[in-house]
Amino acid sequence: MMLDVREIHTYYGQSYILQGVSLTVGEGEVVTLLGRNGAGKTTTLRSVMGLTPARRGHVVLEGREITHRPTYAISRLGIAFVPSGRRIFSDLTVRQNLELAAHDGVAGEAVWTIERVHKVFPKLAELDSRRAGFLSGGEQQMLKLGRALVANPKLLLLDEPTEGLAPAVVGQLGEWLQLLKDEGMSMLLCEQNALFALRLASRGYILEKGRIQHEAPAAELRDSPEVRTYLGV
Repeated sequence: MMLDVREIHTYYGQSYILQGVSLTVGEGEVVTLLGRNGAGKTTTLRSVMGLTPARRGHVVLEGREITHRPTYAISRLGIAFVPSGRRIFSDLTVRQNLELAAHDGVAGEAVWTIERVHKVFPKLAELDSRRAGFLSGGEQQMLKLGRALVANPKLLLLDEPTEGLAPAVVGQLGEWLQLLKDEGMSMLLCEQNALFALRLASRGYILEKGRIQHEAPAAELRDSPEVRTYLGV
């Protein structure tokens, strides 16, 4: 098992956000966590990444407990977080953003180099010397993905990757993520856009008010009453 989240309880101050969330991601599997704004999707990823550690419960990566490890140590164990919004170093060039993130994987391998990222995302090669703050929303999303990949992770955490993107760019994003899926990359994808996420994922969870309300294979979730009830799809 790549990731095993067991009954985590996470707070922001006195606010009780995650109330016993459990989920798993197998090796090479794409799993989606669906829910409305405020359901706790981002907090789940932040808890896995150690940015908002769970007060109770366990986060286990490949059999290793990582619940209370610092974020930099979790990253070095092979998890890369692709946050929502335009979280790039806007004053640096595209190449400088990639260079800052690049390092070998846990076993010392460098499967994803900047050159390989350029082959997958040729547009980034064209934009190599441009300041990242001048990129379009779609280009910045491409850069965030590339930046995560050059860290050579085992697991990608993606937070609302379609947020704010034009429909045509959402289609491109789906193609990029499908390519990574075909490469065997494990992914946990948090999304409000259920139809987008369920085309990519093999399984999905529905999160509502900090609790997992339903789990099923993606094919079942697409037409399930739970998706309509909790997401209004």
